[in-house]
Formats: sequence, C-alpha cells, structure tokens
Amino acid sequence: MKNYLSLVKFSHTIFAMPFALIGFFLGMRAVQHETGHDFLLKFILVIFCMVFARSAAMAFNRYLDRHYDNLNPRTAIREIPSGIISAKNALIFTVVNCLLFIAVTFFINKLCFYLSPIALFVILFYSFTKRFTSLCHLVLGLGLSLAPIGAYIAVTGEFSWLPLMYSFAVIFWVSGFDIIYAMQDVEFDESQKLHSIPVKMGRKNALLFSTLLHVISLAFVTAAGFLGSGGIAFIIGWIIFAGMLFYQHSIVKPNDLRRVNLAFMTANGIASVVFATFVIIDIFLKWRGY
Repeated sequence: MKNYLSLVKFSHTIFAMPFALIGFFLGMRAVQHETGHDFLLKFILVIFCMVFARSAAMAFNRYLDRHYDNLNPRTAIREIPSGIISAKNALIFTVVNCLLFIAVTFFINKLCFYLSPIALFVILFYSFTKRFTSLCHLVLGLGLSLAPIGAYIAVTGEFSWLPLMYSFAVIFWVSGFDIIYAMQDVEFDESQKLHSIPVKMGRKNALLFSTLLHVISLAFVTAAGFLGSGGIAFIIGWIIFAGMLFYQHSIVKPNDLRRVNLAFMTANGIASVVFATFVIIDIFLKWRGY
C-alpha cells in the first residue's frame, strides 16, 4: 500500500481536494434541505471519487512515462523504473481505479455518472500531451479544475457559475506552478523531444508566463468572491492565496532552481488548504445567515 501511495504521490492530493470541498459545500448550501445522512453519504462519495480519479491519472502517467523516467536521473528512483512496482501492475491499478470511479458516480446522480467517462478522458489524456504540445500544463490544470465543479454537481445535479469560477482559478493556478516544476527538466525534455513551456520559451520567459497565469488565477478567485458575496473569511483566504503565489515566484529564479520543491509543494499546499479552509468558513457563515 505504501508503494502505491508513493506511486500516485498521494500527498499531492492537497492541491485539488480542498477545491473539491469548496465545490461540495457550495452545493450543500444551494440545497439546504439535505439531511445529515445525505450530507455524510455524499461527502464520502465525493472523497472516493477524488481519490479514485486522481489515483488513476497519476498511475497512468507513471505507466506511460516509465521509459522517460528510467532515463531521467531525477525520476529514475520512481516505483516503476526502480522495479518496486511492475508496469503491468501499475496499469491494472489504473484500470481498477477508473472502474471504481465510474461505479461511485453511479451512486451519486445520473449527471455525474454520464459525465464520468469525459472526466476520465481529460485526466488520462494529459499524460500524452507532453509528446506533442507545450500546452500540456494547461491540460493538467483542466484535469484538476474538474474538482470544484464536479463536487458541486455531485450535490446539486446541475451546473453553476460560482463553482466554475473556482474551476477556472484552478486551471491557471495549477498550470502556473506546473511550469515552475517543469523548469527542472528542460535539458532532458529537449534531448527526448518532449514539449513544455520551459522548453519552448526558456526558463526566464517560462517563469514570466507562469506569473501571468497566476495573475489570471487570482482574478478568477476575486471574481468568485464577488459572485459569492465573500465576507471577511474569504478576504483573509484571498490574501493568503495571493501571498503564497507571490512567495513562490520570489524564491524561484531562472538560474536558481534549488527551491523549486519548496515552491511546488509547500507554497501551493498552503495556498490550497488554508484558502479552502477560509472559503468554507465563509460559506458556513452565509449558510447560517451571518
């Protein structure tokens, strides 16, 4: 179990899961007639969906990239190239998680069930994109952006603009920090003819492009605040989210990548978890009429 959790980088769940919870609680506020039993059941089902979908996506990415990972000194220690988990078992793990994801959506509502193959296509398709487009980072962002709107649909069975604002914010936020992360592999990607923004633009321009994406992300977060009539708790969350975006760009330089992991994991983990906590507090306060 430990090896498979490492295979799918389970700790990275902190990026999308908090936004899924935002979508979930926005949905619960929209259907206030839900009982405590309904709340708990849907909460568990949404968590399962997140875990199964993300596990499928990460395992498939590791399976598809196993040959490149074996050649790259930075990734050669991963589970498949190091022999800890076989490629066959990683693929089986992917298929099982896909089937479990679809099965769980069946018990949520019809719309989630009908949309589940589309969601799986998006998150699995990302693994192919670095082979033919530098916009692979945006596809990754699109995959993770399904979390807030997906969780909202799980509760309400319908679309809404407010969770979509959070989804748009996730697209540009994830794309931005994935570009920073990809700066570590420019030379290797060039040698293997793999595509990325850092390969296409160079590290300096890629970092500027990442900054632009994060500004756009912050704009959508701001739009969500206005659309949802965000209060003081939302504003505190907004300040922390913006601060973490600024911080990660202040510690990573084109010629100094020593703190990329600090920017990638720590700054973005704090941005996601703390921001979501304050947004959910804001949702509850409005839910209770404060």
